[in-house]
Amino acid sequence: MVDWASQYGVQQYPGLGVYTEDGKDYYAATESDIPAGASVVCVPSELVISSSKVAEEFGGSLYDAEQRLIRGGLEAKIPLFRLYIKILYELQLGQDSVYYTYFNSLPRSYNTGASMTFACFDCLPPYAAWLALQERQTSVNFQKAAKLCPINEEITENICALKWAYNVALTRSVEWYGERMIAPMADIFNHGLETEVEVGFDEQGNCIATAITDVAAGSPLRMSYGDSRNPSPLFASYGFLDESAPATFCKLMDTKIEMEELGYTYSDLLFYKDTGEISPEVYDTVLYSILKKNDPDQANAFYQAVVGGDEDTKAQYHGSYWEYTKDELCRHVDGTLKDLSKWSAKAQSYDLNTHPRVPLILHHNEFVKQTFWNVKAYLDTM
Repeated sequence: MVDWASQYGVQQYPGLGVYTEDGKDYYAATESDIPAGASVVCVPSELVISSSKVAEEFGGSLYDAEQRLIRGGLEAKIPLFRLYIKILYELQLGQDSVYYTYFNSLPRSYNTGASMTFACFDCLPPYAAWLALQERQTSVNFQKAAKLCPINEEITENICALKWAYNVALTRSVEWYGERMIAPMADIFNHGLETEVEVGFDEQGNCIATAITDVAAGSPLRMSYGDSRNPSPLFASYGFLDESAPATFCKLMDTKIEMEELGYTYSDLLFYKDTGEISPEVYDTVLYSILKKNDPDQANAFYQAVVGGDEDTKAQYHGSYWEYTKDELCRHVDGTLKDLSKWSAKAQSYDLNTHPRVPLILHHNEFVKQTFWNVKAYLDTM
């Protein structure tokens, strides 16, 4: 792989390497000191696969497929779809593909949501299951749209190849100003809460991975794949559990409308893993939901305080209704802990030969369970 990349003009900082301790999980690390600002990897634009270049290469032959995706509400996924089609096309070329060595070096199996089954979803908390199901549904829609593209039937009828191509497109690409880009060798960095590398593209389309801090010899090289406050999206899209995440979404799926009305997102409504503390946005959302059900006038006044940034009025409402908020949170935490035990017991009943993602699911559920136990202990002190 390194020789192939060098042959096509990829440059890398001396001492950069890819290592594994178990033959399954690989990580980038350096054997030499790297100063902040140094280019760790540089991939020439000719080797970068971008969604815009794929559109130019295939011309109007993708039109019908992309229109199908637009009608299905997946217009935002078109840049990813173009990478997906390019991967299938290169797979069709086999060893004649310029990218054969690169694609052949990638994993054959993935633990992403797109690779999960409905049996997997039944063992996950609703939020993680919903995110994973979204990836699966997008993958299935891509499979159907691929039949409208200049890809031979041998490929479009091969479900394993189609799933693999989706996972490669999703996990090896980065988003860049509305485009999706795959830069071989600049995709070797694992995710980290603390990062050493940042990946970007210059005006000519070259990809440059830059050290954003001084990196000592023997250190891993990591980049950010997404919001580290909430590990569930990473779990669904990339198929790993980010144990370094300080918090997780509080799993209040039934307050989605109230959350959005207050201008919050899932990454705002957090339970903190180690301390059990609860983000202010959770308290706001729970109280707003309670007031909407019981006193619409008070709900509107509280809403105005939240969106208007009136912290004094907010504090008065929280003080007046604290017992109701606490009772609702305690019910939610206790109920979720019971459900987690039920979901994990179901996962443990599966045969690992037919459900290889069970260990990851159990690991995920244990992470959530420990967080919720800490939240329960925190609430008990209040």
